[in-house]
Amino acid sequence: MTGDIPNLSPVNVATALLRAGVPAGEVLKLMEPREGLLSSGQVASAEVVSLKQLGQDFQLLLKLTMDNGRQTTLPVSSSLPLTPGTSVNVAQGSADTLTISVQDLQKAATNSLTSIDTRQLPAGTLLQGKVLTTQVAAQNVAQLAGQSPGQSSGGAQPANYRSIVILLNTALAGTSLTVDSPQPLRVGSLLSAQVQNSQALNFVALPNRLDELALAQQLSTQQSRQGSLQGLITALQNLPPPADGDNLSPSLRASIEQLLADLPDVPQMTTAKGVAQALNASGLFMEPRLLAGQNPALVPDMKANLLRLITQILPGLPDSVSYSAAAAGNTLARAMPSVLRSAFGTLGLVAPPSETINFPLPPRTLGHPESKDDLEMLLKLAAGAISRLQSHQLGGLEQTRTHADGTQVTTWQLEIPMRNAHDIVPLQVKVQREETPERDEHADTPAQEAREREKLWRLELAFDLEPLGPLHVQAQLIAGSIASQLWAEREGSAEFISSELGNLRARLVACGLNVKELECNRGVPPQGPRAVLEQRWIDENA
Repeated sequence: MTGDIPNLSPVNVATALLRAGVPAGEVLKLMEPREGLLSSGQVASAEVVSLKQLGQDFQLLLKLTMDNGRQTTLPVSSSLPLTPGTSVNVAQGSADTLTISVQDLQKAATNSLTSIDTRQLPAGTLLQGKVLTTQVAAQNVAQLAGQSPGQSSGGAQPANYRSIVILLNTALAGTSLTVDSPQPLRVGSLLSAQVQNSQALNFVALPNRLDELALAQQLSTQQSRQGSLQGLITALQNLPPPADGDNLSPSLRASIEQLLADLPDVPQMTTAKGVAQALNASGLFMEPRLLAGQNPALVPDMKANLLRLITQILPGLPDSVSYSAAAAGNTLARAMPSVLRSAFGTLGLVAPPSETINFPLPPRTLGHPESKDDLEMLLKLAAGAISRLQSHQLGGLEQTRTHADGTQVTTWQLEIPMRNAHDIVPLQVKVQREETPERDEHADTPAQEAREREKLWRLELAFDLEPLGPLHVQAQLIAGSIASQLWAEREGSAEFISSELGNLRARLVACGLNVKELECNRGVPPQGPRAVLEQRWIDENA
């Protein structure tokens, strides 16, 4: 697929805004109204830190610098895609709008490149970029260039799509480029294109390694931020009761109580219904619910509860702390392209395969126990807990793949904090489904049995339950047959579990399963080649 770099005429922004029904200059709407942010007549310089497309509108993160040098970050919505790095002067038109002069707006709207200097980037240069926005080109021309849709596209012409792409390599790294293409470019996707001339690019199909590299980078970032769930939950359980002068608001107290109430206990986890409810509320499925248009508040969800908790903590923090947290996130977002460029290598094709994430995730403590009732520390613990859940989600995604023989492996990884009396026991779970490609069935093999043989389920559990100590369970199920191995780190626990395996076998048989192997070992499961996805830890053909 080829892409054209449109050679746009000077933009008549005032006309474009009138066509969009927006008064000239009032293109920025504060996501949260801020009365008195800027006094009457005061102008502040603003830099666009990030750009995100939301339907036909755009969400920007602005960094405002006041006359006194004070800085703050603000999320705003805009009818125009102002690219990262764009600088403008803004004034406050009302409690929920910021205004930009038409002259500044004219410059800001044309901040994206509309041609390539082939002296800097000769024909054949490989460009790598990330797609920020994608719209139908006719609509973009009407909004940005002040032209009517009929001027840019005849009724019989196929639709073209206009995208803004931020470049990740070459001397133009960090620069935005406007591209027209016959097919829409997926927002947020990474792409590679070869320069043909100053106005044309040829998109290059790259292997899935680029997506894997981006996933590995996100996984590394989340793991470096994550903290154990029991650290946060223990801190919340140990909070003092409400009292005069308490710095916890009623809404924050309610969010904490909701989070603790939704935690399952060990008896609940002994029933099939209880396990299903705990898995559904683990936070693993929050994003699919949102994509399906469902309200995550209607069902218990650990991740949604953590996000709600953070939302309630932030208003109680000093402004300096809130700004530091936002600045840290912005710095990471700005540094991301350089990290990706390093990972891609010279042509983005030579990076070595990433190592599979180890299971289970090790415990990680954030902060000092004596300061866990402090709001800033609670924020740190809650953010670490969300990163831990996301580490599990990304770990499962990283292990979901299709092998060379067509075998599809799908992995789900999650963590469920269980209440055991006054203790919190995090249960780490990994479920894998392995499906082999369809094959010809033998005449003497029933079709249903052949289909069952093609689907293999693996389950791993890791938890530390007193008085048994750390335990690890691995099991696989195929066509009604189950095999399992258990590991206990304490010698007495290994002996006790081994003595109870007969009872476990009887209960599995009562469930209609054919038990092929069942044993308990002292220590921890082996790591390394035996543990990778392409090999089964139990060889059924041996």
